[in-house]
Amino acid sequence: MESISSLWWAVIGSGIYHGINPGMGWPLAVSAALMNNKRSSLFTALGMLAFGHLLAMLSILLPFSLMTALAKHERELRIGAGVLVILMGIYLLINRKHPRFLSRVHPARLALWSFLAAMAHGAGLMLVPIYLGICATADSGHLAAQSIISGNVFNAITVGITHTLAMIFSGGVIALVTYYWLGLRFVSKTWFNLDIVWAISLVIVGVTAIFTSM
Repeated sequence: MESISSLWWAVIGSGIYHGINPGMGWPLAVSAALMNNKRSSLFTALGMLAFGHLLAMLSILLPFSLMTALAKHERELRIGAGVLVILMGIYLLINRKHPRFLSRVHPARLALWSFLAAMAHGAGLMLVPIYLGICATADSGHLAAQSIISGNVFNAITVGITHTLAMIFSGGVIALVTYYWLGLRFVSKTWFNLDIVWAISLVIVGVTAIFTSM
């Protein structure tokens, strides 16, 4: 069984990774601040990005928090989640095009854009095996189903918030440095695409989840 601390570090680490990835939106926060010529616009944009990202995480984690009451099927749930994550990673490796529908979202609707971007990239799905591992570390076999659900819903919310805070902190640091010193020209010249790395990491997480659940 995995160490609880290593699982929580995985939650934080995946959040930092999401924040660094330009595809999760920090360049949009810089752009909003430069266009409005207001520093406050950057923080407002980061807040909207964080809100949308958190909603995406919870929309995936909360349904699984209800399923974890089926404690006798815990292994099957973790294997199934691992398979889903692997399939998502393979899909992203095959289809490397950035989702076109994101370009149709108005720039002012950053929360909606962030939510859709996280869903399209399987960001919440990646957290599911980690979250199920956290739930499995608790010996809840003797508890009533209602108690299990309550505890796991709390875990789902905590995982989502922790992940999102790490995401917006790392992305926010890059956005601030870009806004004050580097400018959007730096982004256009040094744009780095982490989509392939992200897809491979999904496969690795899925394989790891299946292996540890056996």
